[in-house]
Amino acid sequence: MKLIRFLILIFAVTLFSHESICQNIHTVEYPNQSDIKVFVVDYPNQSDLNIFLVDYTYQITEENEGLWYFVEYPSQADKKVFFVDYPNQSDLKIYYVKYRNQAGWKNPQKKHLFD
Repeated sequence: MKLIRFLILIFAVTLFSHESICQNIHTVEYPNQSDIKVFVVDYPNQSDLNIFLVDYTYQITEENEGLWYFVEYPSQADKKVFFVDYPNQSDLKIYYVKYRNQAGWKNPQKKHLFD
């Protein structure tokens, strides 16, 4: 019985630790379906968060550091985002960077949006 409890505990810890690291993002069709409204800016100095898109979810190793992986279904997502047309409609302004080491928060006060 103790072995079963131990295995369940290990499984739960593994499952929840993976969920907290991943930033699986799903784009929704309507603003009321989203967790966060996002606007893509033209220059990195205008952003709250610089985003680097990874090809696979296992490439995300740091927690909440601007590494995103877009998933196909909302049930797979850690956060659902809606892309708005104007900056004043957004909760977060992002800029897509070319290199992984450029990703990260420019405005740490908004980091709570992904915690």
